[in-house]
Formats: sequence, structure tokens, C-alpha cells
Amino acid sequence: MPHNHDHPHTHAHDSHEAHFHAHAHDHHHDAAPALRGRKLLFAFVLTTAMMVIEVIGGLWSGSLALLADAGHMMVDALALLLAVVAVAMAARPADARRSYGYGRIEVLVGFVNALSQFVLVGWIVYEAITRLIHPAQILSGVMFFVAIAGLLVNMLVLRTLHGHAHDDVNLAGASLHVLGDLLGSLAAVVAALLIRWFGWQWADPVLSMLVALLILSSAWRLLRRSTHILLEGVPDGLDSAAMVAALHGADPAIRNVHHLHVWQLASGSRMATLHVEMRDVAASARALRAVRQVLLERFQVQHVTVQIDPDECPDGSRGCAGRDHAC
Repeated sequence: MPHNHDHPHTHAHDSHEAHFHAHAHDHHHDAAPALRGRKLLFAFVLTTAMMVIEVIGGLWSGSLALLADAGHMMVDALALLLAVVAVAMAARPADARRSYGYGRIEVLVGFVNALSQFVLVGWIVYEAITRLIHPAQILSGVMFFVAIAGLLVNMLVLRTLHGHAHDDVNLAGASLHVLGDLLGSLAAVVAALLIRWFGWQWADPVLSMLVALLILSSAWRLLRRSTHILLEGVPDGLDSAAMVAALHGADPAIRNVHHLHVWQLASGSRMATLHVEMRDVAASARALRAVRQVLLERFQVQHVTVQIDPDECPDGSRGCAGRDHAC
């Protein structure tokens, strides 16, 4: 990630415009990665152990719900391992080739995790349809106790991962996988009871498909969210028009704000670039401080690059904020 600067830098150009670069980063990334890494590693170990137990229990009992949940856990174990690697990579400093560092790896892992869920859902549905056509005998007692163990483990893992930042798609992706595991274990418990009490062998594949649909919905939301970040869309909850209006009132010397672009590099790392036209260029430093303060305090934008235009914007965009906030 870029380094913090105590003072803005000014560069003169032939067009007599000036670029002010202001960086104000949220320092929670400095302390949080180690804690997130430990949480994810703990979740990985528990998930892998439970996966092995569910494979054994599923083969022993003949339960598709357990085997589906074990297959889900196998994907989850890999996803959690990737998430651990992503946290470690994201903590690496910026270099000459990657001036923003490696933070976006978290988003890429979240994207891959979402795609892997679609593959898993397809497998579960296929197996469930096969079981409905060709029912198999299931040992409900073994299925029940293994499913209960899986449910408790998944609750513990989900609690461990709880509390991640809203826009942390890496931990969100890991949590999504674990939530799918928890739902799979719950479905296996219910199916085991229905088979035990009523002899409904079809409950196993039907509840497996229900869980698959729930996973599909969550996976779609995560895929949309991570794709939006990768396409450098405006972060959720931010309104470009409201930002322009707030910046217009940040300082009396500001005449116009345009060329506003806001995006998110990774979880908790919002960035913005914009042009500011001045009524009084002598007040540029004061206006820059006001712009930084508004963006940080009201919109949680930590990295800001501001171009000060003492006259009409050389790009011919004067007044464009009223027509297009990202012109």
C-alpha cells in the first residue's frame, strides 16, 4: 500500500495546474492481518478435521447429506487455506511493480471462493437427483451423530470468523463457506431424524438440494460484491452526488468539484481522485485540508489524490459535476 505523507506534494505543469496528493490511511490494517490470519488458520484446522470425520461417517451411513457436506468442507478447507495465504500476501509492502501493494489478493480469493460454490452446488444437485431416482439405504443413527458433531464444529468456526469488516470479501468468502457447512450439517441432522422416525429416505437428497439453493444465493451475492470491487465500482453505501455536494461546501474558496472517481482497492481501503477548481488559488492548501477531512470523516476514504485547477479545468470539464459526477 502507498506510504502516508505528512504534507501534500505539489507538482507544477505547463498548464499551470497543480496536483496535490493526500494520503490518510486507516491503520486497522497494520494490526488486523495477524489476528485475521490466526482466525482463518484455526478455522482451516477445524474444518479439515471435521471433513475427514464426515467422509468416514458418510461412507459408513450411506448419507448423501453427509457426503455433500464433506465435499463442501473439502472446498471450504481449500478456500480457508487460500484466505490465510491472501492475508499474508496482502500484508506485503508495496514494491516498484505493485505500487498499491498486494491488498487486492483478498478480493481475488473472495471471487474464486464464490465461483467454487457454484461448482459445488452443481455436484450436490446432480447427486441428489441420482439418489431420488435410485434410493439408497441410510444408517440414520451414524448420520445423526456425525451431523451433530459437524454442526457444533461449524458453529464454533463461524463464531471465530464473526465480526469481519463489512467490505472484507476475503473473510466474507470464508464465512460464506462455513455458513454453507453449517446449513449442510443442520440439513443432515433433520434428514437423519426424518429417516429414523418416518423412514423417509428421500429426505436426505431433498434437504441436500435445499441447502444447495441457499448456498447458491449467498454465492451469487459474494460474486457480485467481489466483481464490483474488481471493476472499481463505487463502494457500497457511498453516493457520488452526496460526496460532490459535501466537497463543494468544504471550503468557501472551492468553486467547483468534478472528475470524481471513488473505488475500493481491497477491504477497508477506499480511494478517490478528483479535480477542484478554486476561486482563490492562494487558499489551495486550506481547501486541500478541508477536502481530506470531509472525505475521511464523512465517507471513510483513506487515500485521496486531488488536482487543484486555479483556472478552468484544462480537460474542458468545467461545471461537469452537475451533469456527470465521474466525468
